[in-house]
Amino acid sequence: MKKPLFMSLTATLFVAGLAVADLAQAQGRIYRCGNEYTNTVQPGQKGCKLLEGGNVTVVQRPRVAEPVRLASATQTGSRVDGEQQRQRDADARQILEAELRKAEARRADLMTEYNNGEPEKMGPEFRNHQKYLDRVTELKAGIERNESDLAGLRRELDRLPESK
Repeated sequence: MKKPLFMSLTATLFVAGLAVADLAQAQGRIYRCGNEYTNTVQPGQKGCKLLEGGNVTVVQRPRVAEPVRLASATQTGSRVDGEQQRQRDADARQILEAELRKAEARRADLMTEYNNGEPEKMGPEFRNHQKYLDRVTELKAGIERNESDLAGLRRELDRLPESK
């Protein structure tokens, strides 16, 4: 005759509970010595107190890695002379001016396409007015983004020393 599943499951849980209870009793005495917990006190170790009432779980906090520090020019001893710095500034200015010209050309294209908020309808926009409205909204957002880019490029150019 077969045993019911309930009885075998109950017996298994009972045995598992006994094993856990046995492990809990095996921990023994715990002492706190400063910020350290131990189950043995070394001779001559002062300030250790016996902890009463239950088990102690200590969670180690992860060690924080040292921040990576980049070596600056003064730390490495390789300072940049004045002529080299002027050349770098001139190169940076050329790059920023090229980017500014591209952004201004893009702005002109966007403004032409936007046509003061009434761009020409294209393809499926004749039948679906919402597509047209979505494109107008995208064009307006593109113009605003472009204006922000232009302002940022001009700020960066203003920060650079004047080229001679």
